Amino acid sequence: MEKVNEVSTVAFVGDYFPRKCGIATFTSDLHRAVSDQFPDVECCVVPVDDIEGGYEYPPEVRFQIAEQDFDSYLRAADFLNFSNADVVCVQHEFGIYGGDSGSHVLGLLRDLRMPIVTTLHTVLRDPNAEQRRVVEQLADVSARLIVMSEKGESLLQEIYGIDAGKIALIPHGIPDMPFVDSNFFKDKFGVEGKQVALTFGLLAPNKGIEHALRAVPAVLKEFPDFVYIVLGATHPNLVRAQGEVYRLSLERLASDLGIKRNVIFYNRFVELRELTEFLGAADLYVTPYLNAEQVTSGTLAYAFGCGKAVISTPYWHAEELLADDRGVLVPFADSKAIADAICSLLRDDNRRHAMRKRAYMLGREMIWSNVAHIYMDTFQQARHSLVEKPGRRYVVPTLEDRSLDLPVLRLDHLLNMTDSTGIFQHASYTIPNFEHGYCTDDNARALILTVMLEELGNEMPTVLRAATRYAAFLNAAYDAEGGRFRNFMTLDRRWIDEPGSDDCFGRALWALGTCVGRSRRADFQYWAVEMFGKALPPIVDVPSPRAAALALLGIHEYFRRLSGDRRVEQVRETLTSRLIDLYDRTAKENWPWFEDIASYDNARLSQALILSGHGVGNQRALDIGLSTLRWLLEIQRSPHGHLRPIGSNGFYRRGEECAQFDQQPMEVQAIVSACISACKATGDSSWLTEARTAFEWFLGRNDLGLDVYDAGTGGCRDGLHQDRVNQNQGAESTIAFQMALAEMELTDRALTAFRPLGSATPVNRQ
Repeated sequence: MEKVNEVSTVAFVGDYFPRKCGIATFTSDLHRAVSDQFPDVECCVVPVDDIEGGYEYPPEVRFQIAEQDFDSYLRAADFLNFSNADVVCVQHEFGIYGGDSGSHVLGLLRDLRMPIVTTLHTVLRDPNAEQRRVVEQLADVSARLIVMSEKGESLLQEIYGIDAGKIALIPHGIPDMPFVDSNFFKDKFGVEGKQVALTFGLLAPNKGIEHALRAVPAVLKEFPDFVYIVLGATHPNLVRAQGEVYRLSLERLASDLGIKRNVIFYNRFVELRELTEFLGAADLYVTPYLNAEQVTSGTLAYAFGCGKAVISTPYWHAEELLADDRGVLVPFADSKAIADAICSLLRDDNRRHAMRKRAYMLGREMIWSNVAHIYMDTFQQARHSLVEKPGRRYVVPTLEDRSLDLPVLRLDHLLNMTDSTGIFQHASYTIPNFEHGYCTDDNARALILTVMLEELGNEMPTVLRAATRYAAFLNAAYDAEGGRFRNFMTLDRRWIDEPGSDDCFGRALWALGTCVGRSRRADFQYWAVEMFGKALPPIVDVPSPRAAALALLGIHEYFRRLSGDRRVEQVRETLTSRLIDLYDRTAKENWPWFEDIASYDNARLSQALILSGHGVGNQRALDIGLSTLRWLLEIQRSPHGHLRPIGSNGFYRRGEECAQFDQQPMEVQAIVSACISACKATGDSSWLTEARTAFEWFLGRNDLGLDVYDAGTGGCRDGLHQDRVNQNQGAESTIAFQMALAEMELTDRALTAFRPLGSATPVNRQ
């Protein structure tokens, strides 16, 4: 009989060679080490692709995951289950998986039937809410969590409350390299007879190499034969976003400092054999990184374990590894301190060699062959723990498990409504109506939609081009002199309103904030940050409550990436207080609302207070947002339980009857979005039920029992009249439906990722 803790098949999940990144290198090295040390164990790899089509992988790669395609994570789970792997070893870094804070990977892991061992390459001291939730859920699904430093171990216990028994401390693996004299390798690089310092790894601004370069002139005064080698290609993500701007700035800096002859840039990603030669030639290794909260550094581990004298800034991993005079720590961004440390070690051979020896001896525990055995022990413990505590079982979905079937998101009509200027306002049936031209409102909505599509993994060239046109429209709409956004433009590109509406102003800020907070396109981020900064201040002088609410939505999105911006925080406080004051002046027991009329886009006011209240811990704002949203749902619920949105033919005035028609898609989409925000803020799943009920209005669960969504075009009809559906498919209606669908899809994915263990995967496709 097979022993319960025997491991014969291991699957590795994470980035993989030839992808150029630290995680890919680690996964490749770990796979090689386990395969070499345990030749009877079958090892396969499931990598994550950040480019279409992936990479030219070696044969051990059996299945590929498209980073932003959530369904491919679920297919990967099916593949791994069918492969009968005994253990799945996951490499985790927030940035390599799709979804909020990399949450897509949870969808894969929750469907697996075998134990999971997760290596955490980043452990944050101050995670945001989504990052914390992802780590907690990783702990929930994993039999073991591996960290590579004592700091990571303590953070998991103190910050995330994870039991110490679930955590394994395994050092970062390193190549087994002999303790050699650096002069043996120097002739390979033309630096024989010189003192050599090395920095290697993918180049990015957070590496702080400019500070090391500024140290070189001071070193040359004492050691004129000193050479600084910078080895590594620019990070591929940075190249895609900015090209070689950072590398060129370093080369220009070396020229400006007059040290070009003493600095060698090797612009390539080197494999292990060549890397060990570079390390062998170095007298010193320098890591001038700028991020203190770096719990693991593979480059530091490699240099340290190979017996290099290391000079480093005091990020967490360096503080731990270089303690007890195993290296030298210098302050962040301090070129003088770097120069002093280099000179001190170069003039004191005895100290330098003693430091090297201490590092090398400790590094013997870190060689890959040893690390592979520790990993295998951990795999066996994980499998044994699953047998002891069975709780992860695959469950076939039942009807009760099924979420609302969502239609496939089609963009035909949206793209047909878009030309080289932007999206047209109106349509005659499905034909763009040129007469009414364009408006900033619709282009802002369309821009938000394209960012949501980005999150869903839809980055087709046609969508990216459309997004650029919507952004260009907002850019042109901004009137720097007046500090506002113009709204209406004719077909021949003439603006016909000065300034635009208050709502247009707020909606433009919402779109800009969304580009800052959610888009992965660096060009959009930089543009949106600049525009947002210029356009935001005047919003405090705009009296419209909806403009304030829409701006608060934009601020919430902005803070996804740039939380801590004090000026933006002050605007949020001002606008939040304004909505609360408005509510306090107007609301009565039988009319708990902000105005004497509930008109259009109503749920945005509630949503703004829910998001802002939850974001800053303002309980009063959150309570008002939730209570007003409940009231909106009550007054818009038909006797049959479906949504009956306030009609635009009169709206709902205090003391009067509520208009039942014409019902508008924009109002429905606002309710869907607000209910989803309420669910996220409170954890109360009943809000999600309300969101689904509202969304079904588009699909025929309404007063007329007719579809408002057009499955043939992907567009949406302009609303419900008393006796018919308005057959025109304008931009506002189409985008409202598609934003609601995209948000429902993103929510369904999050629910799949974060659902309780043992529950089934929601079925969300017709």
